[in-house]
Amino acid sequence: MTIPTPDIAIPARVRALARGSALTPAWENGIGGLTFRTDDDRYIKWGPLDREANMRDEAERMRWAAQWMNVPGVVEQGQDAGHEWLVTTAIAGDSAVAPRWIAEPAVAVRAIGRGLRMLHDTLPVDECPWEWSVPARIENAEARSIRLPDALHEPPPIDRLVVCHGDACAPNVILDAHGDAAGHVDLAALGTGDRWADIAVASMSTVWNYGTGWKDALIEAYGVDPDRERLAYYRDLWNET
Repeated sequence: MTIPTPDIAIPARVRALARGSALTPAWENGIGGLTFRTDDDRYIKWGPLDREANMRDEAERMRWAAQWMNVPGVVEQGQDAGHEWLVTTAIAGDSAVAPRWIAEPAVAVRAIGRGLRMLHDTLPVDECPWEWSVPARIENAEARSIRLPDALHEPPPIDRLVVCHGDACAPNVILDAHGDAAGHVDLAALGTGDRWADIAVASMSTVWNYGTGWKDALIEAYGVDPDRERLAYYRDLWNET
């Protein structure tokens, strides 16, 4: 994800959803999706229909997860023939990749690790109706005509089954003013899977956002020793899919 320029063209649908509120560009993803923040503390996500992780799924998962933890509230969700959109309330705080936290990686990285452990310990596996398991992810990839290496069809045994975030990268964690995890966003892929599927991605994302040297600090803050085999497998699966 990148931060779009302030003068980026605002889609007509986004203007309509804003209902007169001022809009500030927040994010642009790799498929042309845009996220804007309104001046009345809402976020508006808009983009092309996504077969991998659509906004209808995200709204459903946020409503479910909100029973146990702090996630954005769903205001409105919809789609047309080519695009989809999602309007949510904002979580108080800032993304873990806001300028303040980029300048304080030791604080941010450890908060992300602790926040991920909180998510895994809080969301009830037995009540989760979705999967983010290896078979489900492989099936999803193949439905999108992605041919995965044979080695990825043989995952390591599950260490601990949890409800995974599904995109546990640093930008999807909100930190409060004290540098503690305040909530999570972008839950379109949330589902049950091995906790290392999330840990692998979260720790790998520290390189993209804070530079080298922080992967194991995140894992330490999560509260486990690095499992190199599972980390390697789930990072490869993420990169391939």
